[in-house]
Amino acid sequence: MYINIKELPIVKLYLIPLFALCYILNLVGQELPPIEIYTPTQYGAENQNWGISQTSDKTIYVANNKGLLEFDGAKWRLYASPNETVIRSVKVINDVIYTGCYMEFGYWQKNSLGALEYTSLSKNLSTPLIEDEQFWKILAIDNWILFQSLNRIYVYDTTTSEFNVIESKVAVTKMYKVDNSIYYQDIGLGICKIENGQSKVVSGAPVMTQNIVVNVYWHNNMLLAETQDNGFYIIENGTTKQWDIPANDLLSKVSVYSSIQLQDGSFALGTISKGIIHLTKDGEANYIINQQNGLSNNTVLSMFEDMEQNIWLGLDNGINCVNITSPFRIYKDENGTLGTVYASAIFKGLLYLGTNQGLFAKPLNSSEEFTFVEGTKGQVWCLVTHDNSLFCGHNIGTFIVEGYKASLKIPIDGTWDLKPVPNHNNLLFQGNYNGINVLEKINGNWTFRNKIEGFNNSTKFFEVLGSNEFFVDHEYKGVYKITTDKDYTKVLNVEKVPIEQGINSSLVKYNGEILYAYKKGIFAYTLENKTFVKDTILSQMFNEESYTSGKLISEKLTNTLWGFSKEDISFLSERNFSGHPKLTKIAFPNTLRKGMTGYENISYINQNNYLFGSSTGYTILDLDKISTKQYEISLNTVSNQSLDSDIFFADKTHTGEFKNKQNNLEFTFSIPEFDKYLKPEFQYQLEGFYDHWSPWSESSSELFKNLPYGTYTFKVRGKVGDTLTDNVASYKFTIGRPWYLSNLAWGFYAICLILLSLLLHNVYRNYYKKQQQKLLKEAEHELELKELENEQQLMQFQNEKLQQDIENKNRELAISTMSLIKKNEFLNGIKNELKNSKEDKSIKSVIRIIDKNLNNKEDWKFFEEAFNNADKDFLNKIKDKHPSLTPNDLKLCAYLRLNLSSKEIAPLLNISAKSVEVKRYRLRKKMDLPHEASLTNYILEI
Repeated sequence: MYINIKELPIVKLYLIPLFALCYILNLVGQELPPIEIYTPTQYGAENQNWGISQTSDKTIYVANNKGLLEFDGAKWRLYASPNETVIRSVKVINDVIYTGCYMEFGYWQKNSLGALEYTSLSKNLSTPLIEDEQFWKILAIDNWILFQSLNRIYVYDTTTSEFNVIESKVAVTKMYKVDNSIYYQDIGLGICKIENGQSKVVSGAPVMTQNIVVNVYWHNNMLLAETQDNGFYIIENGTTKQWDIPANDLLSKVSVYSSIQLQDGSFALGTISKGIIHLTKDGEANYIINQQNGLSNNTVLSMFEDMEQNIWLGLDNGINCVNITSPFRIYKDENGTLGTVYASAIFKGLLYLGTNQGLFAKPLNSSEEFTFVEGTKGQVWCLVTHDNSLFCGHNIGTFIVEGYKASLKIPIDGTWDLKPVPNHNNLLFQGNYNGINVLEKINGNWTFRNKIEGFNNSTKFFEVLGSNEFFVDHEYKGVYKITTDKDYTKVLNVEKVPIEQGINSSLVKYNGEILYAYKKGIFAYTLENKTFVKDTILSQMFNEESYTSGKLISEKLTNTLWGFSKEDISFLSERNFSGHPKLTKIAFPNTLRKGMTGYENISYINQNNYLFGSSTGYTILDLDKISTKQYEISLNTVSNQSLDSDIFFADKTHTGEFKNKQNNLEFTFSIPEFDKYLKPEFQYQLEGFYDHWSPWSESSSELFKNLPYGTYTFKVRGKVGDTLTDNVASYKFTIGRPWYLSNLAWGFYAICLILLSLLLHNVYRNYYKKQQQKLLKEAEHELELKELENEQQLMQFQNEKLQQDIENKNRELAISTMSLIKKNEFLNGIKNELKNSKEDKSIKSVIRIIDKNLNNKEDWKFFEEAFNNADKDFLNKIKDKHPSLTPNDLKLCAYLRLNLSSKEIAPLLNISAKSVEVKRYRLRKKMDLPHEASLTNYILEI
């Protein structure tokens, strides 16, 4: 059959009829490797991707309809096609990226800025290209690079830069590199080999001329050609025959467009409408991955195996990365038939899953679909094997399962878990919604025996401490220690354990120790102290920041203890020789494992394989495939932008020197890790500005805005899981001083400072001169004020002296007045005594002398003089006011001025006190004082 080039599958990708493939359907139910999906929106280009390759630093390059895509594990970057056409092929050779597109081929190399630059090779051809020629494949052998179009093969000699052209008879569909030789298919000739620059037909069999040969391999010491629609053929000794393998029937029903042979000798086939098929090296179908169970598109245009054996798929719509060597295999419940898996178990060759939909089973390690176990519809909480029986703890009670059948044996609602009774093989403890129940085996049948009365709390997590002691964990109420009677019929004592309760906490027994786990760590019960003590080794499983669930699972078959956190799962095992516990962490983020928090479950399957239940199916973990990787972090670009300019990239191989306005720097960095479950994290510091390491973050870039001038060193490191990168990437740079702090500016400032100093000197000199004159005037003024003050002080001193003199005069007046009063009182007393004695002439003469002394005018003059000295002008003032006053009236006024009473005045006037009152009355009359006015007050106020 003659095949026209216009009808090649490159153009006709959608003409394969739809048909049912029973064999494929059987493979759909298998556990598949993780797949990382990159959509056109994520990578920022067109849908179709025609080729994939990788550099030694693990950067991925993809030939896309819109240009060349670059992916460093963190960010995608698109480089436009040289002539704005579809890039059909890409091949990395010695870290040089060769590409071919419409009427153009050449290579890309990174410059010092970290960006790719393109160099055309096709422009150097002496032979012109054929019209509408496109380049679909690029290969390298020794020092030659081969570019294949549908019409020719251009052989480029990298040492001489010369070209050799190999013409086709009809059309070159594909070109292949096999065992350091170059083969290609010419539709008119068959499979050809290039030797010494010449073409040689290897197989001209009709199947090689009438069918598209997708790829050619060297396998088991024979040349193996894979056709698009008819499977594999062996080319040996000039003969061509079909490779007899188990997958031939499958391959006859699919159309293969691309394929590769993997490092382990197996094959990955990319089909036009059925996704990818993985064949073992013996030709047996291992699994099929399509859009139904994981791919983003079923049309596989290109395939590539990277350095870590991931399979990259260039699809008709997007890019996928299949982690074929991942320790994880995923069973995805696409239709939601299973529901969320809460428990699993392997029993008598069957794999059982207990879900919120019921119990399901299928043969272990088979591709069959799960079968629902009738009668178990509803929530399954646990699956427990004991005494060669499988117990299913269900919302409606406890089932015993045999094969695909289950019988309800204990119809008590809500069976959380079952535990064996120490030293009683025929008894089981059962934790239920209503507390703890006891099951008993009688005549080979398990039956309900009794409920342990006295404790009615829901018993989700419980462990047996001794023969009749329990620990029960209730995440909302705390941990209880329960003591029962020896027959397990009633509770004798309930004690609240003094430890904080925690959401999603759990209780488990491991290696004879009872462990309690919540967000603050894992605590072990000690018999000595009878309390829970924090276990520092186990508590490394999680911390408060990474805590999601305290659920611990003890796997007795492997003596391992499993725990969970936000970013990983952990298990504790014993070392083979030392016997010391070993804690291993496996990167498996909570967002990807999709388990039900607080209800995580693990089951050992076989050969270090474990099953983890999830809300979308389950995941198989193969511990033998876990390997320790070494990582290096790359600083990809250093970009700079000022407020008034575009972004430009800096040469990261040299110390950067930037202007002051160029102080907005962005750094991009990456770790080339493409495993879906391994998410790189980064930590940076900027020495000179931010000297401490930043918190860990998944962001692969960091922008610093408005950095002040100075010298800085940017450092970044990363980790994948708990593995740190071997290196710390760094970049040193300097931001210049602003113009106002430049050397010229400082010189200008110095000159201005000198001029300003001179100006200030003159200003200050004039100022101080004026100030000096002002101070002299102020000093003179102060002297005048001082003199005036002194005069005032002198006057004050004089006044004080005068005042003192007045006070002295007053004292003298008071003394003299008192002396007169006492003298007159004394004389009156003598006079009265003499009058009372017998009359005698001599006595009368004495009385006369006394009267003379009592009316002595000299005493009055002395008093008047002293009174005038003390109270000048009083007598004149009162005389002026009351001219009618007699001398005796003035005497009375003077005595009243001294505030003397009538009794005190009487001796001075040598009259009685009554007579003084009369005089006071008369004086009031003369002064015309009102009746209510006080005479003394009036006189004192004058």
